[in-house]
Amino acid sequence: MNVQYAINARGLPSRIQIRRWVRAALVRNARVTVRIVGNGEARALNRDFRGRDYATNVLTFIMRKRPRLEGDLALCAPVIAREARAQGKSATAHYAHLVVHGLLHLQGYDHVSERAARVMEHREAGVVTRLGYPDPYGSGREERGERRNEKSGAKSGRLASRLTPLALLAHG
Repeated sequence: MNVQYAINARGLPSRIQIRRWVRAALVRNARVTVRIVGNGEARALNRDFRGRDYATNVLTFIMRKRPRLEGDLALCAPVIAREARAQGKSATAHYAHLVVHGLLHLQGYDHVSERAARVMEHREAGVVTRLGYPDPYGSGREERGERRNEKSGAKSGRLASRLTPLALLAHG
């Protein structure tokens, strides 16, 4: 497990917190890099690998599924801070949720169909609440429709960042 900070900002989670969240979300051994980035790097990654020209909260990159799972998460600190404020939750709780969310993508979960979204959300909520944070979706599951309407837009290629070169899986 490797944690990288490409940005120096207030309210970033510690390496210890991130490692705890990663361990809680993984069901098998994996080699994972979690990189906290700024708007510029998040936007470039999202544009280059998903064709979307905006910074997004979390991107999941899969390098290898077998024999050992390997991949990277890129978390955009300014977007996460803004979303946490807008949703009335702590930045720590939002980071925990997005790390879990990204790790589930790494392990093959998605939210493209309604059924897949229900399965992923149930797993996410279970992990996040076991970590001591509130259910990120609450009882309404407000974000469900928005996420399902997004297409993956994934491309393969090499990253022009300090993350391990990987193929993009999902999120935005």
